[in-house]
Amino acid sequence: MDTPVAEPIAPVSTPIEACDVLVIGGGPAGSTIAALLAQQGREVVLLEKDHHPRFHIGESLLPANVELFRKLGVYEQVDAIGMKKWGIEFVSLEHTYRSYVEFADAWDKSMPSAWQVRRSDLDEILFRNAASRGARTLEGCQVRDVQFDAEGANVEAQLGSGERRRWRARFIVDASGRDTFLANKLRSKQKNPDHNSTALFGHFRNARRLEGKREGNISICWFPHGWFWFIPLADGTTSVGAVCWPYYLKARDKPLKDYFFDTLALCPELADRLKDAELVEDKVHATGNFSYNSTHCTGERYLMLGDAFAFIDPMFSSGVYLAMHSAFDGAEVVATALDQPKSLARARADFETGMRKGPREYSWFIYRATNPTIRDMFMHPNNFARVKEALMSLLAGDIYGQTPMWWGLRRFKILYYLIAVFHPMRTWRGWRKHRSSIRDMGKLQGESIMS
Repeated sequence: MDTPVAEPIAPVSTPIEACDVLVIGGGPAGSTIAALLAQQGREVVLLEKDHHPRFHIGESLLPANVELFRKLGVYEQVDAIGMKKWGIEFVSLEHTYRSYVEFADAWDKSMPSAWQVRRSDLDEILFRNAASRGARTLEGCQVRDVQFDAEGANVEAQLGSGERRRWRARFIVDASGRDTFLANKLRSKQKNPDHNSTALFGHFRNARRLEGKREGNISICWFPHGWFWFIPLADGTTSVGAVCWPYYLKARDKPLKDYFFDTLALCPELADRLKDAELVEDKVHATGNFSYNSTHCTGERYLMLGDAFAFIDPMFSSGVYLAMHSAFDGAEVVATALDQPKSLARARADFETGMRKGPREYSWFIYRATNPTIRDMFMHPNNFARVKEALMSLLAGDIYGQTPMWWGLRRFKILYYLIAVFHPMRTWRGWRKHRSSIRDMGKLQGESIMS
């Protein structure tokens, strides 16, 4: 899609600063691409609307993240704040036992672990790293407007004090996360019609965890209205959330905190782990309108990275990895735009393809995650024809490398369809329930609501 051309910003008294690249958003995607481009010798400005450390959800990382942290030079810092995560626990109300899988069982055995992290700490590490690599960073600075022309873009931003700042940039990177700054401006954002979910979440002290090596594992627990996450953090707190269908949160008839605890009670195993726990700061959060994408993620003078382009259900903890991976690929596209513009069309096409690959591969499983057939397959992990190894490779984030796991995933999907055919009534009920559950129950927007 061609870069939009708009009227220039009206002259103001604020001086205009120049840079090669202006990055909107200081989360994992923005801080990563800012660090990479600054290392290339570019004049990079990184703007973050909040001040680090700031609250953010999405604490569970994938083993594929590890190599990216090494490349950025922050592995030791992340390791120091992280709780080691070796695998996943699955809990189902329909089964009397719990299922455990480990990343070491993946096709590629070289990525056996990741971390659970408090995002405020991780995001600050990445933001400070971008500054140390040469990016000009500014916190408490919210972008208000971007206007493109044939040579670049004019940017207006505002500090918390009310002071206005202006930049002239050759290239814009939108890493604004779920604010989706450019997608909203260009009206390219699309709600995902196949997966519509909401979330309630909070942090607890003194939650009962798994023992030994499994203490840091994420637990995924199904319940009648969706699924729960249970994520242990290194500081002793545990992140607990319920991702549920919109009708469930829409039916709330009591204060958010009370409704959250009623929801936790629907999963006896989780309720038991939290019976002696205390809700941190007595706060519960709610967010809605979970899944979306954009019609495109590139233009002649801009890129959209990570959640600024697309967001999918967080069941498989892919968010931070997809954001950071898009930043590594995006840095190459920006370099091409600035240094070899004749090659930009091909670079943009490849980037567009890559940006869709991750959400597409995970979404097949996410759309079916609450289906009884897929639930049974997760509760009975079997490596017949290496399908478990292939599945664990996907869950580890090994989707952009050379691991020959794709035929294994195809065999997993074939088994799924065969099982579904042999249980037609269960399959029909599951499909009908899903179609009913994703219906839009009103404008529950993606704003955070505190109890």
